[in-house]
Amino acid sequence: MFGDNRSVVLAAFLVVLFLLRKFLDFKRAAASVSNLRGFRTLFSDRFIWFPYRVRGISPGLQSEINLYRKYKDFEESGGWDIMAGVSAFPSSEVTLYLADPGVIKDMIGARARFPKPMGPYKVLLAFGPNLVASEGDEWKRQRKLVAPAFSERNNRLVWDETVRIMYDLFDNVWGTNDTVVVDNITDLTVPITLLVIGVAGFGRRITWTEDAIAPAGHKMTFKALLTIIHSQDALNIVSRNLFLQVLFPQWLLRWGTSSMRRFHTAYTELGQYMQEMIDARRGAEVKEERHDLFSSLLDANEGLAESGEKLTDTGLMGNVFIFMVAGYETSAHTLAYAFILLALYPDEQEKLYQAVKATLHDGRTPGYEEFSTFSYSMAVFNETLRLFPPVITIPKQSAEDTVFTTTNAAGERRTVPVPKGTYVTVHTPGLHNNPKYWDEPEAFRPSRFLGNYSRDAFLPFSGGPRGCIGRGFSETESIAVLTLVISRYRVEVKDEPQFSGETFEQRKARLLKSKLSVTLYPEHAPLVFKRR
Repeated sequence: MFGDNRSVVLAAFLVVLFLLRKFLDFKRAAASVSNLRGFRTLFSDRFIWFPYRVRGISPGLQSEINLYRKYKDFEESGGWDIMAGVSAFPSSEVTLYLADPGVIKDMIGARARFPKPMGPYKVLLAFGPNLVASEGDEWKRQRKLVAPAFSERNNRLVWDETVRIMYDLFDNVWGTNDTVVVDNITDLTVPITLLVIGVAGFGRRITWTEDAIAPAGHKMTFKALLTIIHSQDALNIVSRNLFLQVLFPQWLLRWGTSSMRRFHTAYTELGQYMQEMIDARRGAEVKEERHDLFSSLLDANEGLAESGEKLTDTGLMGNVFIFMVAGYETSAHTLAYAFILLALYPDEQEKLYQAVKATLHDGRTPGYEEFSTFSYSMAVFNETLRLFPPVITIPKQSAEDTVFTTTNAAGERRTVPVPKGTYVTVHTPGLHNNPKYWDEPEAFRPSRFLGNYSRDAFLPFSGGPRGCIGRGFSETESIAVLTLVISRYRVEVKDEPQFSGETFEQRKARLLKSKLSVTLYPEHAPLVFKRR
């Protein structure tokens, strides 16, 4: 009996000792950043098993709650443009969240001092090394290979093919219908951007009505493959399934749940298609000049043979896969938000229509050389990105001891120590809604982008050396889609009897309710397109 009591006492003592050590480590971590206010939680926002916001448990900043809170967390943490998250488990860590454009500009410009932590990006290595999931010398090698693909010639291809795809939609799908009901706006924007990435990314021109038989050796057509790879319904969010690709072995994905099996089939098919395209391009006796991303990537890789920097096929496929994942989502979801906002704010939609009409008054087809004249379309696109940034956090990590100097609403200055190893995160919704840089930040006001605005407080595609290399691609297709749709159709919210009594704010909240997968997207928004 006495021995049992001693064991219990010893176990209790060890637990108390463990908790005391954790408490002291936690206090030291908070003190290392001068006890800057913010979150004090058990887990950090990098703890993938609990991505929810629960006071004292997790800050939940890797979820859509971050979007809804905007700048409020900074206001509630003393009004400084930097706040600190201190977590206790599994080890005490500090994360600094930034909504200060000056600090952010300096940080993202100093790539060596603030490298990207690779942990969160392992899920993007499903097909091999790539530009996004790399750092240091490997990133330099990847960028040297990938950068030439995103050229002015590719942007022109994107514009021309987007225009073709939209006219195909108008003529052969919507036809003579004066009213087109879209039960969920992403059901329209996702197929548009899939068709664009199919031709401008892979050189595969696909029509809206195509229903081809899968070629020999395949279980699905390239169009069906694109749809499955990116379908939220089929895969229950791409990023979650990419995570399963890392978490579980291939045999379990092959024989697991129906969603896992379908993902495994699409994953295998995609690898086969990409390998066949690589082999066909290499084996062609006469290589025609093509400006799609895939062809440009292969050509650039062949040019690196003499320097010894040439990538293997696995390295090539890793980047092509990133083209697919990033190439469709940013544009598809931003366009979805843009159409919702235009439907909610008909006065702003009318301004856009009048601006488009002034350029396309004769009903002609717009050319790529006119891209810069659609300034109001770009303003709508940018204001949408400000309110609904595709990526709500941009993670970095300090490689050395340094300091940040920030301000609060009163203009006071404060120096925040940044110990080596500290996680530093750009809080995009906080930055984009910082009232010191944006007048009435919660308002949908595209005209703010027609004049002078704080460019350092606008970071939808990241910035500095690690800025999104596909920004031009996304902007080009999105401006073409917005311009052409609004030139022909008026966008309205679908009337539904069960919501007849809701206020404007309730309707707005319902339509803009969001989820987070690889990027942010609206959960469900029924819209109506009426011919002008």
